[in-house]
Amino acid sequence: MSNSSNFREAFRSAKGQAIVGPNVIANALPWLGGGLILTAAGAYGGLKVIENNPQIFFPTLIGAVIVELILFFVASSVAQKGNNSVALPLLATYSLLSGYTLSGLVSLALRTEGVGMAGVGFAALGCGVTFIAARPIGSNLSEEDGFALTRTIQLGIIALFVVILGQFLLSLFGVYAPSFLEVAISAIGVLLFVGAAVVDFFILPRTYRDDQYIPAALSMYLTYINLFVFILRLLIAINGRD
Repeated sequence: MSNSSNFREAFRSAKGQAIVGPNVIANALPWLGGGLILTAAGAYGGLKVIENNPQIFFPTLIGAVIVELILFFVASSVAQKGNNSVALPLLATYSLLSGYTLSGLVSLALRTEGVGMAGVGFAALGCGVTFIAARPIGSNLSEEDGFALTRTIQLGIIALFVVILGQFLLSLFGVYAPSFLEVAISAIGVLLFVGAAVVDFFILPRTYRDDQYIPAALSMYLTYINLFVFILRLLIAINGRD
């Protein structure tokens, strides 16, 4: 739900404003890359825990999720105030924990016939291709089209996370979505976060100044992590059908 919260805040800040940070995305890219590398390291650590000490993975996963949520809101608040020296270590820790929480999904992908390491690589490649394609599209959107697309994607992501929350609650009672529904939800998630990647290039320069690259990097980080997750979920759902 953190991505939805961050997206709504960016939309409110940008609405009706001209570009205030023409170079903010370029300034944010090194920090985005660093965060993704730390996430990969966290996922690798989680996979090692699953392999060597599977009995402790679930309790540590719950703890990581709680700390991750707290860090997100604290780091976002600090970054918005421009205190980058404090925000950076918080965001680095957040990226590591994010990778750890993703390791369960990655482990499932590696064990799913037809997905495996090639599927994980495909999901990562899909994020890279999306970035390359989204940049010229989002940067050249008109004001009217850009804000209309932003609002549509915003509402879609909120609805998606409501559905995901419903899925989680039902799973606690042993009720799971049929495979066709899981495929549909995952495909919609992929489309929404591809749209969010386009929107980032329109909305972030209108939201943040050039020196506010940390919150911009966080916004882009959440977009690509969620895109990776939904591509991987889609591959698992397609290949894991009975």
